[in-house]
Amino acid sequence: MTNSPLTPGIVPGRLPAAAYARNFDDHEPAFDMHEARVAADRCYFCHDAPCITACPTSIDIPLFIRQIATGTPEAAAKTIWNQNILGGMCARVCPTETLCEEACVRETAEGKPVEIGRLQRYSTDVAMAKGVQPFTRAARTGKRVAVVGAGPAGLACAHRLAVHGHDVVVLERRPKAGGLNEYGIASYKATNNFAAREVEWLLQIGGIEIRTGVELGRDVTLDQLKADYDAVFLGIGLAGVNALRAAGEDLQGVRDAVEFIAELRQTKDLAKLPVGRDVVVIGGGMTAVDAAVQSKLLGAENVTIVYRRGQEKMSASGYEQDHAVQAGVRIIHNAAPVRVLGGAKAEAVEFAYTEDGPGGLKLSSETFTLKADQVFKAIGQTLAGAPGGLAVEGGKLKGHAAKVWVGGDCALGGEDLTVTAVAEGRDAAEAIHAALTGG
Repeated sequence: MTNSPLTPGIVPGRLPAAAYARNFDDHEPAFDMHEARVAADRCYFCHDAPCITACPTSIDIPLFIRQIATGTPEAAAKTIWNQNILGGMCARVCPTETLCEEACVRETAEGKPVEIGRLQRYSTDVAMAKGVQPFTRAARTGKRVAVVGAGPAGLACAHRLAVHGHDVVVLERRPKAGGLNEYGIASYKATNNFAAREVEWLLQIGGIEIRTGVELGRDVTLDQLKADYDAVFLGIGLAGVNALRAAGEDLQGVRDAVEFIAELRQTKDLAKLPVGRDVVVIGGGMTAVDAAVQSKLLGAENVTIVYRRGQEKMSASGYEQDHAVQAGVRIIHNAAPVRVLGGAKAEAVEFAYTEDGPGGLKLSSETFTLKADQVFKAIGQTLAGAPGGLAVEGGKLKGHAAKVWVGGDCALGGEDLTVTAVAEGRDAAEAIHAALTGG
């Protein structure tokens, strides 16, 4: 093991070769047929099911579970895809424990919900493996729509538009389509290149062209798109990352957590990915948890998440927090970074304890220091590269309302959830279709 010439102490190969495959294997194995039918039999098939209301895409959950229970998982998959075309990935990454499963009557009565997420994964996996493609295009309308961003919102919008017979061109700044699903989630949540395989499956509908390496504002302008297409959908996500606003954050060894996760997702050999010995992750959301857990799985000895508010304010679900702790990650609450210590490279982070009162968050005079050769910033993302910012009203871009729709995380109130982005992209497609056809 040798030190990196750029950031001493942050090195690859901290673990035996075989450990990487084991650590990054599917952390929640899929149901087999028998397990799925047993799990499905626990559903009450509620008539006025609260789980449907809790699902941002409003999937008819009792129906698809009944279809699994009766031995027709392909039909169950179609029920899911009718509402959520990225149902396979959402089954893997959605915080079902705070959405549909939290609302489950079994959860209320027994404290153990029907395993809706795993059942959804089972049915979509079975159908995709059998090559099921339940959608066909309507007759071509002659209308062309530009979709900017090939993330969950853009892909959902593009697919629904293609189903309606419109021709869609998707412009994506990165080398691959998929957005958050491809670049922004923990590798152990979607193994075997699932994100790319789901995109490939989705594109089988036809009528969708994806152009990668094209960035809005750099390679094409919004005015050009409005002139060349009948409608435009912006699903550009959140590419910027908030600053720590702490001294020393420009030292070597300090980087954005989303950048680290993207690098990890795209690497072909995890044993070559450098990680520190003492890692500190600053933030309280899913990105913080994913960066921390994966640092531990790469061989970091000490990994700590530090969040400025109390545990109840963390946006990462309780399930994800528990998963981090079980992986060996320490979580400290009510502390904010004051400065990153070190010469040319990070060596430690000084934190001040915080008090969250009626007047907002205040730093106390009491501080502590954590040793750190690698520091990840996971304190939220911001819109980057949008022309003049995005002023959104009713799902449309102010000043361009006749032709431009907006959805996903870049829209005001984006929730950083794949399932919410899918819902917004799908609904925008229906609105665009109605506008183009006078419906």
